[in-house]
Amino acid sequence: MTDNRIPLAGVIGHPIAHSRSPALHGYWLKTYGLPGHYVPMDVAPADLETVLRSLPKAGFVGANVTVPHKEAALRLADHVSDRASVIGAANTLVFRADGSIHADNTDGYGFMQNLRAGAPDWVPQDGPAVVFGAGGAARAVLQALAEAGVPEILLSNRTRSRADHLKEEFGQRITVVDWVQAGNVIENAELVVNTTSLGMQGQPELRVPLDGLQPGTVVTDLVYAPLKTRLLEQAEAAGCTVVDGLGMLLHQAVPGFERWFGLRPEVTEETRAAVLA
Repeated sequence: MTDNRIPLAGVIGHPIAHSRSPALHGYWLKTYGLPGHYVPMDVAPADLETVLRSLPKAGFVGANVTVPHKEAALRLADHVSDRASVIGAANTLVFRADGSIHADNTDGYGFMQNLRAGAPDWVPQDGPAVVFGAGGAARAVLQALAEAGVPEILLSNRTRSRADHLKEEFGQRITVVDWVQAGNVIENAELVVNTTSLGMQGQPELRVPLDGLQPGTVVTDLVYAPLKTRLLEQAEAAGCTVVDGLGMLLHQAVPGFERWFGLRPEVTEETRAAVLA
């Protein structure tokens, strides 16, 4: 019965008007000449379950979920991937023919693909990574870095208890550093990652002292508005290899698009340009 229907997907958040995902998926659908639509959906937390259960009946094959729904979507799913379970949040949902919901998390995958594309010479095993932040995005990054073989992760968050909690979950590889000491541990890092919203348009700046940055260190910021944050500007001036956050958004979208629309899209310079336009 559903074979003749045009596949629908979308992104669910609250708010959602700022999302670049509709531009991205719309660009791929048009570029590859595929039938389908991808729409933004502003859904209040109280309505999330009702909406998710009704979408398959309306012809939706899946959806992305973003702030503040990632944890709730995981709880509502009928099937959960191992990596979504470890991270404790979902960002990609697939609706099966029987209406059941499969939840996955592709944030860590997107993070690593972006890092490998922007810093091909970075070798995970070469030394420690410093990670700022202990929210949902940090969880995905920690899981990806541990899986890649980074020997030590120095984790710092404004509220130390949240970082301590992640250490309990992710184990011995993580060393928690007080926020006031965060600038002192970047000197020996092979990789520095900002997973906080600090530095984003409309947010306070990341105030961590960066004079310890060494030439050749890889520095990446998950913030992509602005594309070049103060962290990346200072890192570039210090001779670091910088990787902006837009690529993570692009790469994390690939697995979902493939599942929903049946073709694995490529992330190209044209893709970046279309999303930035």
